[in-house]
Amino acid sequence: MAEADGDNEVDVLILGAGSGGYACALRAAQLGLSVALVEQGKLGGTCLHVGCIPTKALLHAAEVADSTREAETFGVLAKYDGIDAAAVRNYADGVVNRLFKGLTGLIKSRGIRVVEGRGTLTGPKQVTVEGADGTTVLTGRNVVLATGSEPRLLPDIEPDGTHVLTSDDALRLDRVPRSAVVLGGGVIGCEFASVWRSFGAEVTIVEALPRLVPPEDAASSAALERAFRKRGITARTGTSVTGVATSEEGVVVTLSDDSELRADVLLVAVGRGPRTAGLGYEEHGITLDRGFVTVDDHCRTGVDGVWAVGDIVPGLQLAHRGFQQGIFVAEQIAGLAPQPIDERGIPRVTYSRPEVASVGLTEEQAKEEYGDDGVTALTYDLGGNGKSQILRTQGFVKLVRQVEGPVVGVHMVGERVGELIGEAQLVYGWEAHADDVAPLVHAHPTQNEALGEAFLALAGKPLHAHS
Repeated sequence: MAEADGDNEVDVLILGAGSGGYACALRAAQLGLSVALVEQGKLGGTCLHVGCIPTKALLHAAEVADSTREAETFGVLAKYDGIDAAAVRNYADGVVNRLFKGLTGLIKSRGIRVVEGRGTLTGPKQVTVEGADGTTVLTGRNVVLATGSEPRLLPDIEPDGTHVLTSDDALRLDRVPRSAVVLGGGVIGCEFASVWRSFGAEVTIVEALPRLVPPEDAASSAALERAFRKRGITARTGTSVTGVATSEEGVVVTLSDDSELRADVLLVAVGRGPRTAGLGYEEHGITLDRGFVTVDDHCRTGVDGVWAVGDIVPGLQLAHRGFQQGIFVAEQIAGLAPQPIDERGIPRVTYSRPEVASVGLTEEQAKEEYGDDGVTALTYDLGGNGKSQILRTQGFVKLVRQVEGPVVGVHMVGERVGELIGEAQLVYGWEAHADDVAPLVHAHPTQNEALGEAFLALAGKPLHAHS
């Protein structure tokens, strides 16, 4: 085994090069620290290779398919001839490869050492890497754990990559299924259901909880379910899967009400679990809770000088959360004093058709915190928004605020509303009151105006509300 030496000792040793790991590496190098980044797969991790980027490329292809089908309604003569699954995958791969090449060049230009191989914590400040070129032992004055997540599986449902799929499998499919059952009505399940429906598949979502996208505001869930129903996507909420049988023809899914669903494929989309098993964490003092690394609000573990970021930390498993945590940890290591991240202020987007976007508290959460009489909510329908009419999308902007106080939650449903979440996050983060936002000028015609109109109404000046 190679021994650690001066060349293998760095200020910041990062295990995992996904969104949290590479962001931490880049910021630490920017701040003059020496950095080593350990990665078994490719730089960019889940988000770049099997998560955010390829799925959103598929969703854009799905949008193009829908636009082509509906072209005549806009006076455009176009013919929809179907989906070339291999070409769609090549398009998505092209996007991923260009971003990967850019990230690789950026990491190299910052002087960050990348060590390829499986890294394991072999001491509180030591990582041993088993790679193609042998064994390397690295030590860090600070160690950042950023090993990410993997598709969560259920007992007795074994993915086979052909008929029973994980989200990773679904991205690599070389065909469009004629029919699909999606187990899980969260973000991943709804996005794949939306893609496959746009590609022409018959889709049924099975969700054990009472509604789709359960963490979102109840009004957003209801609007998404209505939109999906209009699109022909069936949602079986409050229902669980009790059995799965596969054959050459496909899959038979038995539900808790004893009914059966037959389809080409079953997608198991019940979330992602932390990738922490077998990496030496607990053996070297790191506390795990159901596989997640326990940290304080500064991303510190219970071991001095060992930090954790991203999907292995309890909370929202979102790339931009891990990215921000990585920067936050790098700045602390460098001796700066950044403000802890407000988990409630992290924007959330489901990129289905329609999109669901939110930041802050749901109406129910706000009432739990401030009391039923301490909260008011206002909903502005996108039917009054010119750009939404042009796009032929339906939905709303819902604002939740403390009575005589700041807005504590913004919830939106409609095509492209994910692009509006930036302003919503600023409103929440700056604890803005309706009167603070109402005077701001929003360009016309944009969907962004819907936020402006909603705040006008919340400030008592509803220009387009029906009397």
